[in-house]
Amino acid sequence: MAHALLPCPTLRRPQDIDFADFTLPTLSDSLLEAGQEAQFGRGWSLIRGVPVWRYSRQQQLAAYWILGLHWGRAVPQNARGHLIGHIKDIGHDPKNPLTRLYATNAAQPWHNDGPADLVSLLCLSDAEEGGDSGWSSSISVHNEILRRAPHLAALLAGPWFFDRKTEVPEGKKPFFEIPVFNYHKGYLSVNYSDNYYHLSQRHAEVPKLTAEHHEAMRLFNELASGPELSLRMVLRAGDVQLLSNHTCLHYRGAFRDSPAHTRHLLRLWLSPPNDRPLPECYAEIMAGSVVPGKRGGIIIQGATPNIPEEAE
Repeated sequence: MAHALLPCPTLRRPQDIDFADFTLPTLSDSLLEAGQEAQFGRGWSLIRGVPVWRYSRQQQLAAYWILGLHWGRAVPQNARGHLIGHIKDIGHDPKNPLTRLYATNAAQPWHNDGPADLVSLLCLSDAEEGGDSGWSSSISVHNEILRRAPHLAALLAGPWFFDRKTEVPEGKKPFFEIPVFNYHKGYLSVNYSDNYYHLSQRHAEVPKLTAEHHEAMRLFNELASGPELSLRMVLRAGDVQLLSNHTCLHYRGAFRDSPAHTRHLLRLWLSPPNDRPLPECYAEIMAGSVVPGKRGGIIIQGATPNIPEEAE
């Protein structure tokens, strides 16, 4: 979809806007189609032309919230309860293993954002240099590993331990177990983020990664980044990406900002009411539920869902 123009949103708290507050007779059908394509088609959609340059920050947030309402329920993205996240370098140390890399200018390796069915980004502005986005089919990566190294495919379908990076729900351990390859009711769902597997090694209860685990991650990353299974582009102002977390991986290249060009994107994690069934092990990463429309997010006791106007 290209050149999608939204009406200028009214100045209200974005999270207070629902479908009863607006009508988009020439756009809603296309937005719903983009969501279906991400969920049940190729795994991603790209929308261009959201006129963010003529909106205030509150209007940008409201416009993006309206887009997201077509795709599912927004869920919190961190321990502070942010329903819309800001993807921007705010000086956090990328060498600190507990840092979530979206707050840095470092490259992000191939991964999916586990705690949601869909992940979306709206670009407000791009960097002076770098910051390319990459997408890859996690289903095709699975199929190629199964063809080349079936013993590694079997390993990836077994126990892997995922670190919570200090965002620990009440009563939970700081890590949990979830396979990379998950087969359930006729669906293959892939959950992968190798830096979280490495970080989980700091916990004495977590089994040590073996040479085969490292071999599996090397092959997975090699296939995901190869030109046969991936594509790359730089998101420009007004571009929106929408990806399935279960079938699509993404990556972000390192970037350099300048006073005139600061990379800044907004992010939504979304839970559609009609997404695929997931096995019970996903309850750990999906805030305790695998019920479509009621799952997803990082839910921490005492955190009130909110939408900040700036990165924090």
